[in-house]
Amino acid sequence: MVTGHLREKNGYFHMILTYKDRNGKRQTKSISTGLPVKGNKKRAEAMLWKTRQEFNPDTAMSDKNALFADFLKKWLQDVINRVDADTYALYAYDAKTFIIPYFKDTAVTVAKIKPGDIEGYYQYERTEKNALNTALLQYHEVIKEALAYAVELELIRDNPADQVNPISGEVRILFTDFLLEWLEMIKHNVEMTTYASYAGCIKSCIIPYFKEFKLTLKDVTPKHIQDYYQYELNEKGVSACTVIHRHANIRKALQYAFKVGLIAFNPADRIERPKTGKFVASIYDAGELEALFAVVKNKPIELAVILGAFYGLRRSEIVGLKWDAIDFEKKTLTIKHTVTEVRVDGKAIIVEKDRAKTKSSHRTLPLVEPFAKLLRRLKAEQERNQKVCGKDYCREYLGYIYVNELGERIKPGYITQNFALTLKNHGLKKIRFHDLRHSCASLLYANGVSLKEIQEWLGHSDISTTSNIYTHLDFSSKVASANAIIGVYPS
Repeated sequence: MVTGHLREKNGYFHMILTYKDRNGKRQTKSISTGLPVKGNKKRAEAMLWKTRQEFNPDTAMSDKNALFADFLKKWLQDVINRVDADTYALYAYDAKTFIIPYFKDTAVTVAKIKPGDIEGYYQYERTEKNALNTALLQYHEVIKEALAYAVELELIRDNPADQVNPISGEVRILFTDFLLEWLEMIKHNVEMTTYASYAGCIKSCIIPYFKEFKLTLKDVTPKHIQDYYQYELNEKGVSACTVIHRHANIRKALQYAFKVGLIAFNPADRIERPKTGKFVASIYDAGELEALFAVVKNKPIELAVILGAFYGLRRSEIVGLKWDAIDFEKKTLTIKHTVTEVRVDGKAIIVEKDRAKTKSSHRTLPLVEPFAKLLRRLKAEQERNQKVCGKDYCREYLGYIYVNELGERIKPGYITQNFALTLKNHGLKKIRFHDLRHSCASLLYANGVSLKEIQEWLGHSDISTTSNIYTHLDFSSKVASANAIIGVYPS
């Protein structure tokens, strides 16, 4: 049942409806009648009664999700009773001829329109249509009045048009707010893993630093950015590599601001990036790997350790390995599916992809007999567990190799945590799980395998990646080189 009453606001009658949504939660909605308070009470009451009868709670919240272009059309219908004929004619002409056609081609909703979206439109009119300042002021009046109506309807809290100067092109938006707007904009245009990386860095590191300075987007200078990098290096003690990753985030966001004309240049292009040291991986030698294989034998972590240390697979490739990737007859193993765990706003999200990290990561490796034997044992165990558990066995992940006794797919985080505990409980040298991949590469290199072959085995897209990471690992080859020329050493 929908109940309601009238409320006077800014000289007009508003209908306040109360209803329960599909979840049984009590909701209220404010709808303007467009009727001035003086002399219109009976008409407003009649409108309230009719609205209560026709109101659909299931679509009550749809106004917030309406495209801004569609909202402008609704506003034109409602504003006709609130302004004189000449003003309405001007509003309608500008909205229908210029503003609505532009925003119709965007996905901007009335609830999420930002100052940058509005300034982007003015920039378009300036550069593409050569609009005069007088025209821009008219368009701005229309947009500002329409969004003021959205505030009245409680679709938005503040009017974003208040932060934009249509003449100067100046956007009085805080740098931190812009970063959040940019994140929202790219959310559906990049991989979830990429977005999670950007969002985590910007929300937990960059914004907390800049928030206290209250810098607007146009106020940010190269020195501000450089000072932030020095703060991270000196006060937080992060690595130069980490700072470079954060620089990439800042630069990409500001490059968008420059592209749409919100700033005159990208200040991130004028700073000095910190120099990174050469990466040195922690690795296990053959003896240490042999000890590791012994302690994980017949344990849940065994499959991950073997795939990481012998085949050099990434964690996402291990969790994503499926039975259809194994060819027991041709004795091959193909890497073609990945499962990654990312965190977005504190929530863990599993991302499945029917492709590897890069084109080169899609690779086929030989299935050696000891590993084939392990896979056959795991397959037999899965079939046995299905019979024992019956209907309680999880059938969502039947195609995956790495599952537990109930058929649930092993989570990426389990591998990292369980591997660390295994090393600690057995007194083995502490390394990261990813370092097993480095250990695999170092052993290949030490046994005479060429860099090109290691690149293909590990699935690197560029041989320079292989060279930069692994050429320093094998000290024994340097000893052999020294022995080869020791004959010329002066006696």
